[in-house]
Amino acid sequence: MVMEARAREADVVVVGAGIVGCATAYFLARRGMRVVVERGRVPGEQSRKNWGFVRQQGRDPLEMPLMLEANRMWRGLERELGADIEWIQGGNLALAADETRMARFEQWLPVAREFGLPTRLLRAHELNAVVPGLAGGFVGGMHTPGDGHADPEKTTDAFARAALAHGASLRFACAVQRVTTRAGAVDGVVTEHGEIRAPTVVCAAGAWSSRLARTLGLALPQRWVRGTVARTTPVPAVTACAVWGPGVAFRQRRDGSFTIAAGGALDHDVTLDSLRQLRFFLPNFWKNKAMFRFHIGRPLLASLAAALPGSAARRQPLVWDRDLEPPPNPAKVRRSLAELQRLLPALPPLGIASRWAGYIDAAPDLVPVLGEAPQLRGFVFATGFSGHGFAMGPIAGRLVSELIVDGKPSLDISGFRFSRFAEGAIGRPRNVL
Repeated sequence: MVMEARAREADVVVVGAGIVGCATAYFLARRGMRVVVERGRVPGEQSRKNWGFVRQQGRDPLEMPLMLEANRMWRGLERELGADIEWIQGGNLALAADETRMARFEQWLPVAREFGLPTRLLRAHELNAVVPGLAGGFVGGMHTPGDGHADPEKTTDAFARAALAHGASLRFACAVQRVTTRAGAVDGVVTEHGEIRAPTVVCAAGAWSSRLARTLGLALPQRWVRGTVARTTPVPAVTACAVWGPGVAFRQRRDGSFTIAAGGALDHDVTLDSLRQLRFFLPNFWKNKAMFRFHIGRPLLASLAAALPGSAARRQPLVWDRDLEPPPNPAKVRRSLAELQRLLPALPPLGIASRWAGYIDAAPDLVPVLGEAPQLRGFVFATGFSGHGFAMGPIAGRLVSELIVDGKPSLDISGFRFSRFAEGAIGRPRNVL
């Protein structure tokens, strides 16, 4: 991929080259804006390592208008970007092991009806019509046929290439060291390889966003959780539906392999930020404590060392650990594979072709942060997607570009404003997946 490394001025600098950052760059460049994207590689973190689910099902009602439009966009992305992103509109099935879970799904049906989704609750005898040969003793599930899935790496790469084709510049291995300001407004950025003057900076830095915000005196509550994902060896096609069960989530790719993960089970590597932001996240941690495994080790020691006065990590928070490669949890890979074989007993024995882990950034209310920071003109947040931002990437990028170019996005994003944290307007998470 070609990159332009000499621009010293831009209309917008995008920090972060995941799907949100690259989609933002694409839509801005298409509108004629001079855009520079700064980060490690494309895609480097969550946008390379996520499940690939594109679902409307089970979301917080606040996200639904955005996801309806995002779903429409996904259906035409391969044509728009001129790339194979392995888009498959095969639906999404969430499985329930007991009636308590089914009741949770039923509580979400009014949201589906409000937004016109054909979501249905299925009883046990109906599940095989969606996923042939499905076993496991489930009492039922929730199914939305219009959802889908795609390849995360191919999709982000396609947005990056399309942005380049419209004149954007991408800088790899070139982290932002600081954002420069003047008279309460953004003035540009200082990178490892020089300064870029720009009146607008988009913070699409994923798990690094709180670090960048902190350098500007902006307190963005954000927790990191580590998800483990694996890819199996290929087998003949079984289902086009993405499936989310209690013990495993999976989707079958075009080559017949499965992307698998432990159905929502997450590892939390405790850091200094975990303690700093405990008040924001403790209620959700407590409510979902069965989902999390807490680890005290190298990340905590590294974060403590980074807090020392004069440390390189404190001076340059986005350069330190620029490309995070956390270790996958091998036990979760084994359990996920065993659970997949249990649910689909007709499958031949599967092997693991590859495994990986990535850090997910999460907001206290599990909905994103979108919009300009009121304290600093020109500093725009596009972060906090809480583990389900891949699906929202295209619409988030378009809305941020509209905010910058037109002054107002085509959909209401006020519920995602950064100021909600200072206002105390943090709602309880209302998603069921």
